[in-house]
Amino acid sequence: QVQLVESGGGLVQAGGSLRLSCAASGRTFSSSAMGWFRQAPGKEREFVAAISWTGGSIYYADSVKGRFTISRDNAKNTVYLQMNSLNLEDTAVYYCTRYRGQIPTTAPDYWGQGTQVTVSS
Repeated sequence: QVQLVESGGGLVQAGGSLRLSCAASGRTFSSSAMGWFRQAPGKEREFVAAISWTGGSIYYADSVKGRFTISRDNAKNTVYLQMNSLNLEDTAVYYCTRYRGQIPTTAPDYWGQGTQVTVSS
């Protein structure tokens, strides 16, 4: 069983930055691809970023490319999402995920409970 616990969300002004963290339990973290999704009010959940277990393969949604950075620390069983130049459209609940296999060809099989990110003008 895998448990994912996100933290680091909050209220930030447009143009600001936040760093999300996701602490994972379970011995498979270091061999699992991890990712972040988000869901804005009234919208479907969407992909944000993903990282392979080695960190050698990284994918971003076009909407966050150049502003967000995903990284991981396998020694700490933690994956991060550094978010810079935040804008109002980034307001959403952000979810940490574990992928069932390699990215980008497989889907997530575990989800965290989510952390709210609110960007104000």
